[in-house]
Order: sequence, then structure tokens, then C-alpha cells
Amino acid sequence: MTFKYNNVYINNTSTVVGPYEAKGPFSKLFDKIYDDLYFGEKSWEQAEIRSIKDSIEILLNKSNKINKEIDVHIGGDLLNQIVATNYSSIDIGIPLIGIYSACATSTLGLMLASNMIEANQIKNVIVTSSSHNNSAEKQFRNPVEYGGPKKKYTTFTTTGCASCFLSNEKSNIKVESATLGTVVDMGITDVSNMGAVMAPAAAKVIADHLKDTKRTIDYYDLILTGDLGIVGKMILKEYIKKEYNINLKNYDDSACMIFDIDKQPVYMGGSGPACLPLVTYTYIFDKMKKGKLNKVLLVATGALMNPSMCNQHLSIPSISHAVSLEVVK
Repeated sequence: MTFKYNNVYINNTSTVVGPYEAKGPFSKLFDKIYDDLYFGEKSWEQAEIRSIKDSIEILLNKSNKINKEIDVHIGGDLLNQIVATNYSSIDIGIPLIGIYSACATSTLGLMLASNMIEANQIKNVIVTSSSHNNSAEKQFRNPVEYGGPKKKYTTFTTTGCASCFLSNEKSNIKVESATLGTVVDMGITDVSNMGAVMAPAAAKVIADHLKDTKRTIDYYDLILTGDLGIVGKMILKEYIKKEYNINLKNYDDSACMIFDIDKQPVYMGGSGPACLPLVTYTYIFDKMKKGKLNKVLLVATGALMNPSMCNQHLSIPSISHAVSLEVVK
């Protein structure tokens, strides 16, 4: 299912990150950087709450808005019951739509916001996506204090929050269309192999988007997936060629970009709901504003895993949502 938009624009963005992201290639582009994983708080979960609050505060200041002028806040994170988003909203005071689509949360949020703006239900909306390396590891795998060895094909959850302010006020970047993803399950049970879990869902939503819009892959200057990592990126290119006869061109994966993989202990790259928007709202938007990219398809990828179901040896389903962004000339 693909939605078309005529009156939805991205007016501003903000990004808050931790120490690992600060050592990556986009350190100079982030709005706020913390030099440890606690962000001045008592726990990692509270650090993630702080990142959301900071990101929204920065975004409001950039947009010259106050919270009462924002109709809706749409946001999500990886923690159970999206507690980071929920707790951050206590002090923010903006009506909240909490969402969960794992690491595909960012594009789902953009889609929901765009649908409401296009339907004239709201005018101003903030979309947030956050994650924290240690809180996510503790919940989904093992507490980092255990020091358990990680498999070489695993990815490294990003720490931070990325926020976006959308409205019907014209700006230089518009949301052109969005395609809702379908849950895909390839029978994979390895909680470390997220790239393999999510690649088929990414392939399906890309193929569905191109079919619905009657476009070829050449329409886009860049197709950017969320957090497949080095292994998942290779799987996607092979799988989408075999299943849908699509040769991915002008393609990259944000998980392979956000860290310096050769120098940092991040295994196969980044992951988490914050991964794609942290790269998009900094490096990609900078290129779009400079005219180096005009049409970009964001394809966030999410593994819908749950510790209880994994302990029951069930396979891990995945989903991916696509959002098309274009420069307004």
C-alpha cells in the first residue's frame, strides 16, 4: 500500500548521540553529543529518555516553536512498552502517538505524520526515533556486564535520538510518497543475525514501492536501507535480484555508514531505530540541500523479535517501510 503526498514538508531536524557515534564520520553534523552512555542519568534507560527530551528541545528551538504549537508527537523506541518515549512525554506536554515497528519505527512515524498532514487533520507534528546500545542489549540479548562474546555478523545498536518536524509549510525537502511494509518471516531464529532477518522485508517493500509508483530503480539518486549491516546489505542485493529481478543501483545502508567500522568495535555496523534517521537527518539531508541528491528512498528495516518468543525457539519476523523524499526546486 503506497500513499502519495502533495502538501507534506520536512522543516527541521535534530540529532543527539552518544560516544560511539561521536567517533564516527558524521560527528561534526550532530546537534548534541554525550561523551558517555549515561548522559548524566542514573541508568541507560533514563539516558535514552534524556536523549529524546534533548532532541525535541533542540528541534523546537530550531523551528522557533513551543510545545503548545505542536499538534502531535509520534515516536517510538526499542524498549518494552516503548517506555523511553512514554516517559519523555511526561514533561514534553505534546499529545503522543506511541508506535513500535522495531528499527523500522522512523519511516513508520514519517508515514503516519504525512498521512495526517495530507488529510488536513494536523498541521505541525514531531516524529522521534530513539535507541540505546546498552539498554537494547540488556533487553534483547545479554546485559553488557556479562562480557559475552558476540558473533562476527552481529550489529551494534546506535545510541541517540533523531527528531523531525513536519508540517504543511513549504520547505526545501518534501515527503513525496510512502509505502507500508508487510511482515516477512524467513524462519531465522538467530537473534544476532538481524541483517539476514530484515533483508527480505526490505526487498519486498522496495519492490512494492516501485510497482505501486510505476517507477524503475533509476528514479532514485539513492536508496538507503536502515540497519542491515555489511552482511544484510549483501543479502539484500542478492535476494532482491533473485526474487524480484531488481538490480539495486545507487544503494547504501546507514548501518554501514554511521560508524567507522574499520576502527571501532562495532562488528558489522549499526542498528536500532535511531540508525537510519541519524544518518539521514545529517549526512543525507546535507547532500540534498547542496543539490548532490534530489530523490531519496528511505527504507527502514525492523526485526520484530521478542525475548519470550525467541526463548520458545520461534523464528523472527521482520518488517520494512519506505518513504520517498524529494528536493523542492
